Amino acid sequence: MCGIIGVSGHPDAARLCHMGLYALQHRGQESAGIVAIDEDGHPRAHRGMGLVGDAIPESVLGSLGGNVAIGHTRYSTMGSTVLANAQPHLVNYHGGALSLAHNGNLTNAGGIRAELVNKGSIFNSSSDSEVMVHLIARSEAPDPELQIRVALERIEGAYSLLLSVGRTLFAVVDARGFRPLFLGRLGDSAVVASETCAFDLIGATLVRELQPGEFLRIDDGKVETLTPLRTKPMSRCVFELIYFARPDSTIFGQSVDHVRRALGRQLAREQPVHNGEVVFSVPDSANAMALGYAETSGIKLEHGLIRNHYVGRTFIHPSQSLRVAKVRIKFNPVRGVIENRSVVVVDDSLVRGTTSKGLVQMIRAAGAREVHLRLGSPPITGPCHYGIDTPDRHELIASDHSTEEIAQFLGVDSLGYLSLDGMHNAVGRREQHCDACFSGVYPVPVDENMVLARHQHPVSTRQE
Repeated sequence: MCGIIGVSGHPDAARLCHMGLYALQHRGQESAGIVAIDEDGHPRAHRGMGLVGDAIPESVLGSLGGNVAIGHTRYSTMGSTVLANAQPHLVNYHGGALSLAHNGNLTNAGGIRAELVNKGSIFNSSSDSEVMVHLIARSEAPDPELQIRVALERIEGAYSLLLSVGRTLFAVVDARGFRPLFLGRLGDSAVVASETCAFDLIGATLVRELQPGEFLRIDDGKVETLTPLRTKPMSRCVFELIYFARPDSTIFGQSVDHVRRALGRQLAREQPVHNGEVVFSVPDSANAMALGYAETSGIKLEHGLIRNHYVGRTFIHPSQSLRVAKVRIKFNPVRGVIENRSVVVVDDSLVRGTTSKGLVQMIRAAGAREVHLRLGSPPITGPCHYGIDTPDRHELIASDHSTEEIAQFLGVDSLGYLSLDGMHNAVGRREQHCDACFSGVYPVPVDENMVLARHQHPVSTRQE
């Protein structure tokens, strides 16, 4: 999962990208980068490790002149946590300067990469995104649009892309529409971003959400809609609505906040706690779910956990040991809310279980009489191969443990998941969503080489 943003036709394009990346920081905390293109078509790039403010300090923005720019903040699902894998990628090829920013995951990248290496291609990173750069560069099509199109015909999986060739910006979403991408305007300039919250920050106006397979060419802020990619069944990632997107965004035509409240209301109907005295969320992605749960259950909503907002999202931290340690740094229980009470703790999901176990221990230590954990999504029983970090089935606690066994492991008095049907009833548009991590029904086949590639680096160096 990553955040991407592009600007065309604005004299401070790089600065706008920089601001927009702050709004997209929740989509990736590993690295960030910006490529800016000046009036002569010359690109300048800066990439760095860590959060946006550290990876791209204000002091470098003055050197990123031009009215076209693309930016990226990375959370890796393919490739190790090193600067070489930071994006946007930037190369010079026969068509000029090419830069690429990718959100998603390619399911057949391993086989294509091996083929390209056998033909003499030299890769600078272990990221699956670089496969697209090589396919475009090797294309014999007569113009950039066709080169991109021919390259995309070779690949499968999830991709929302921003590319610049010379001063022309291209935006494209895979034909299934796994990941969100939006078009906006700021005066005469065009802006494309992963979520609408980026537009709010930079003062841009939302024009529309790009539909699956949509392909845009943007020159100096002027947008042209190109022939779309070949139609495929829609597969919008439901986990975007459950966890990843910011609640102040609208994605897939729905308010994220409204969807999460609906999930919480459905959870309260399916998994009530009759002796619960207070309900509170594991902030922040579950805040709206807890509101919905409290509304339907009638249990008083409280702030039982205080989050340290200077600590990143533990789910996307590079290693498991650091995820566990960060729970203690990230959350602190409010003893006055918890002590001697039966508490209902609402979270959005349960992946590995170890961080939740530590959180339950903290709540117990704060004096809770009973702890009832309620989850606003079904059990995650399979890995996501389309851009979410659930890399291996054996790491998923629900893949081979019953709800009762998980409850015992976590140390809770009861554990309740939202059902698969309940999730879809709350979200709506069931036929449009990918729910493979819950249902095991994968809309795109997976290349085994890709699965192996995701495990070729030590855990301590990866975003998994």
